[in-house]
Amino acid sequence: MNTITLPKEKIEKAGGLVILPIEEYEKLRQASVPTYYLSGKEAEELDKLVEQGLKDHKTGKTRKIKSLSDLD
Repeated sequence: MNTITLPKEKIEKAGGLVILPIEEYEKLRQASVPTYYLSGKEAEELDKLVEQGLKDHKTGKTRKIKSLSDLD
């Protein structure tokens, strides 16, 4: 068995410590992202938006930015 030493000050500063198996961590991480299912007009509008975005990307009308402030 391996021993891990953690400074008490760091744990107190962070507000505690949780140890989980990776499998359980992955389940929690995936469950924290909401899933949305669209239908009808909303779905069609989103499909058109994605289609236009892909078309713009293919024709070189898009650019890489580091932050939203680069949009100005």
